Amino acid sequence: MELEKNERVNALFAFYQPLLTKKQNDYLELYYVDDYSLGEIAEEFGVSRQAVYDNIKRTEKILAAYEAKLGLLADYQARNRQFDALQAYVKTHYPADEQLNTLVAQMETLEEE
Repeated sequence: MELEKNERVNALFAFYQPLLTKKQNDYLELYYVDDYSLGEIAEEFGVSRQAVYDNIKRTEKILAAYEAKLGLLADYQARNRQFDALQAYVKTHYPADEQLNTLVAQMETLEEE
């Protein structure tokens, strides 16, 4: 359960990071990306552990609100599911069609950028 939450917050952070303040960005990056403890972050910034905790929880809610309004992560996940289905279909039914396989590979490259 905790791992799923961490993965979701990391994914939301990847999409909405530019919308966060520097402090929100720094705290979340240290906590979720670099795996710092609340105490380590508090020491780094000269604040209380509770202040770091409150900021992280508030920022998680902000990320969830952005996703509720904009839906960038949900759209990305839906496109990936659809692309995976398309890729599997092409691989199964048209393995020898080089042009079709090239087009599918190019779509995958576009999505990664």
